[in-house]
Amino acid sequence: MAKKDTIFVRMMNKATGMYYAMKKNPKSENTKGKMTMRKYDKKLRKHVTFTETKMPK
Repeated sequence: MAKKDTIFVRMMNKATGMYYAMKKNPKSENTKGKMTMRKYDKKLRKHVTFTETKMPK
């Protein structure tokens, strides 16, 4: 059986604790290292930077 190519990561805003769960392909050159994205934070009601953290088990 083949190994999965994607893993789940949590994109978290450290200021408010809000997070998005996303898939990531660790083998891709575009997603090497920690990802950062600008996403909408409902608590702040504006776009802020979310950084990648580990998913809890």
